[in-house]
Amino acid sequence: MIRRQGLRAVIAACCASAVFAAPALAGSEGPGAPGAGDAYFPGYGNGGYDVSHYDLQLRYQPADDHLQGTATIVATATQDLTAFNLDFALTAKSVRVNGVPAQFSQNGLELTVTPPATLPKGEMATFVVEYEGTPSTADIDGFNPWVRTSDGALAIGQPEISSWWFPGNDHPRDKATYDVAVTVPDGTEAISNGVNTRNSSLAGWTTWNWRNTEPTATYLAFMTIGQYEISSKTGAFGQPFVTAYSDKLGPLAGPAKASIERTPEVVDFLTQLFGEYPFSAQGGVVPSEGLNFALENQTRPTYSHKFFQSAANVSVVVHENAHQWFGDSVSVDTWREIWINEGFASYSEWLWSEAHGTGTAQELFDHYYNSHPADDPFWQVLPGDPGAENVFHDAVYDRGAMTLHALRSVVGDEAMLDITRTWAAEHRFSTGTIEQFIELAEQKSGKQLDEVFNTWLFTKGKPAVNPAAGVAASAARENVPAPPAVAEIDRAHEHLHDH
Repeated sequence: MIRRQGLRAVIAACCASAVFAAPALAGSEGPGAPGAGDAYFPGYGNGGYDVSHYDLQLRYQPADDHLQGTATIVATATQDLTAFNLDFALTAKSVRVNGVPAQFSQNGLELTVTPPATLPKGEMATFVVEYEGTPSTADIDGFNPWVRTSDGALAIGQPEISSWWFPGNDHPRDKATYDVAVTVPDGTEAISNGVNTRNSSLAGWTTWNWRNTEPTATYLAFMTIGQYEISSKTGAFGQPFVTAYSDKLGPLAGPAKASIERTPEVVDFLTQLFGEYPFSAQGGVVPSEGLNFALENQTRPTYSHKFFQSAANVSVVVHENAHQWFGDSVSVDTWREIWINEGFASYSEWLWSEAHGTGTAQELFDHYYNSHPADDPFWQVLPGDPGAENVFHDAVYDRGAMTLHALRSVVGDEAMLDITRTWAAEHRFSTGTIEQFIELAEQKSGKQLDEVFNTWLFTKGKPAVNPAAGVAASAARENVPAPPAVAEIDRAHEHLHDH
């Protein structure tokens, strides 16, 4: 067995390229860093300030994909700040800091702002950016996640999307609340996170107002514009349950609704596993074009129509709503932590299957373990350090789920529930690291778990049958019929990785 010091050394060696590098010294006077220090994506986020709220006033014309906006950002300086960056791909027309015009320049995704006076550490400030542009043409190094559709647009993406519709601090470490007002031509719908507070119409234009009151990572803020059937009902725990289905879904509308409308049931089920639902609204959105994956947008996951081409699919609904706890409420501290998000979301599908009699978690573990022979490249990707090029690799999802089942088999059901609920509660509206998760698992179980985590997260190759590492003997069985849930889970995962 690798002792604790040995495992920490393994983690340090595996993740040497992915250690969070803190930006400039806190409290020092000078410009904020142009990145948050995440080695997987060095340009994401910024240093020197912390955002608490975004107020976005937007006007969008689907006919020519033209977006105008005014973003008011409420932030607190974390050092004496002489200049700062915002992540932004469109054209800024003006910037004001605390009501006074500020100098600014743009280079790629970096909007650099020099305020008229140094912003003192610890003091609140407001940044107001007026801007406009055609998001679908705003390519940065050949990349553009904004999707223009035949009737509108989709601002949905991971790990980045916000820069194509509002300026901000684009890293999950800096969460904020949101007010989003989107003005579109009458007869067009605009959907975002949280609760629809009011709508108003004037001179052929309708303004949709959305309020999201819980801290949200920038990539989990979303906007969908087009022709939608919007429904607002009461969901689990008496919360607003808002759904939007594209008018163009045709025969797919039935299976899409048969899946998404079960969201309150799914949320109730997950609450029994993970503890209190962290947000104040629920829902789901299904566009008819432009989206090839599903994403756990906070309070309102969005699903490609492709998930429902052959039948209803509740597994993908379970997956995306499990992310409300793991990914949304508790987010990655750096993108190296992605397996915690995807492992829990995928394992939740197994637990749903177990509860509904379509395959136990052990049967599903056995199936996916045996689906990949020892020489399959699948086993060469390390979930605990997949690298920027593999953050959405199958191994992050499936081997991530296997990791959690292995942990459960070693610590037992009671300790597993305690670990899971405590993690969700203690890191609520914040972030968490792999090291923190391991420490919590050992604390709650009273066991040393080096072998489990080293085997599943940080060692290349197919794990051999070893009960101490959570690989049960049944996993060695071959040619065992797949549990009934596999067909739906595989359909759910077919497009989950297509970011």
